[in-house]
Amino acid sequence: MPHAMPFHSNARITALGSYVPEKTITNSDLEQWVDTNDEWIVRRTGIEVRHQVTDDQATSHLAIAAVKNLLSRFPSVDASRIDGIIVATTTPDMPFPSVASQVQQAIGAQNCLAVDISAACAGFVTGLQMANGLLLSGAYRQVLVIGAETLTRITDYTDRSTCILFGDGAGAVLLEARSADEGSLLASCASTDGAGGMQVYCYPGAKIVQNGREVYKWALTTVPDGVQELLRQAGFTIGDLDWFVPHSANLRMIEAICERLGLPLDKALQSVVRNGNTSAASIPLALDAAYREGRLEPGQLVALYGFGSGLTQSGLLLRWTI
Repeated sequence: MPHAMPFHSNARITALGSYVPEKTITNSDLEQWVDTNDEWIVRRTGIEVRHQVTDDQATSHLAIAAVKNLLSRFPSVDASRIDGIIVATTTPDMPFPSVASQVQQAIGAQNCLAVDISAACAGFVTGLQMANGLLLSGAYRQVLVIGAETLTRITDYTDRSTCILFGDGAGAVLLEARSADEGSLLASCASTDGAGGMQVYCYPGAKIVQNGREVYKWALTTVPDGVQELLRQAGFTIGDLDWFVPHSANLRMIEAICERLGLPLDKALQSVVRNGNTSAASIPLALDAAYREGRLEPGQLVALYGFGSGLTQSGLLLRWTI
């Protein structure tokens, strides 16, 4: 079961943004490449389309575009005052410099920490947990947390079991320090099962390899307990939850997790149908889509839950504030 400790926070999300490339890969496109069809893909995954970078786009371009989208929609945010940038990605442009440092340069943040982290599909929530710690330290006031991926660059388009899944995109939120009674993060949990880490892996310069059956089994036997523990830590039950935002790996997986939780599927926010599995970007993409649609409202109880390669999972419970 994910490890939960007494949780403290003075942070709240105050802005968000997202970006996906214009180029797409439809199920019809995949029919031309491998032995598959639209009906089979939708039945197995729920995915209808994914977005794909062009040859001149890299992960940093998506991350920068997501942050610029945030800044354009929340004009009160002063980019020059952002003092921390955390980018969760498994597909950085290069080993170094970091994607985060490229975001810093692009937006003109000054005196700014910039770091990439690798926690695969749990990366965005892990980044939020780390940002909360930075804000609690008192040394930082505004931290951008970004999930950005160009997974189509490492997808094997001869393997029909994996090539139907992955897409590219980026999402960003701004986490700000407030007074202790204004913090909106309520609980946090995390766990890792390194013994199963090689169920999903990618060597440098190679393509993603995934044992889908084992990952599915692991997620269904661990994620529901992790979500329940997250709620228990803060004194809530599943019935108190307004929105559940799991990693959008596969719509059928989300359905099965919700069934085990006793949670109606219409309380789950997902980005997989129109974006595919975007790993660290999937949760912020789902949040931003729901925010744009007017489904997220201040005061709602929201559980974010990332899980994937490692095998690692991270959960965060919060009150929505924008």
